[in-house]
Amino acid sequence: MVEQVVSEAKVISSEPLLESDAVWTRLLLKTYKDANGTTRTWECSERRTRPEGSDIDGVGIVAILEKETGPEIVLQKQYRPPVDKLVIELPAGLSDAGETAEQAAIRELKEETGYVAEVLETSPIMFNDPGFCNTNLRMVHVSVDMSLPANQDLKPELEENEFIEVFHVRLADLWDELVKLEAQGYAVDARIANIAEGIEIAKKFKLS
Repeated sequence: MVEQVVSEAKVISSEPLLESDAVWTRLLLKTYKDANGTTRTWECSERRTRPEGSDIDGVGIVAILEKETGPEIVLQKQYRPPVDKLVIELPAGLSDAGETAEQAAIRELKEETGYVAEVLETSPIMFNDPGFCNTNLRMVHVSVDMSLPANQDLKPELEENEFIEVFHVRLADLWDELVKLEAQGYAVDARIANIAEGIEIAKKFKLS
């Protein structure tokens, strides 16, 4: 049912957004001096939702399912209006006030997928697209114990405006699966594409 609803999503109009109407972001013109001392300008966007006292806007979640047939990574299909496509993504979300990255990751994973997980490690702060926006996040790696009863009967807690299809892919097959999905018309988020590319580089250069 979720897949059918998501597949019907589409942009029906597009227009400039006034600064006074913007809730999530704002556009800025920054004036700076380059390495030679020349004054230049740069157009960029700034997110308005970072919690006070937090050093990040949100988290991305690398959730690995422990299975006898090999580790699998949890992915999502979610419609994104900026690209007007269904996007293949990792679970992710914004941090709430007072939350650590780890707390935000466990909460968001449970809300979006139903999975209960244990934190393994947390990345340094990463910037999604620093040439355009100041948005940043930490990637939180978590393990999902499939023997737990809670992970047998999944109960996502999606918001009214969230339509997310959850699926999982064997880590060993991730690159090939993303190539197939892109060929089918899906957009691929850079964070999961980078993980897949890293796995392929590790295979090629025998880094394990």
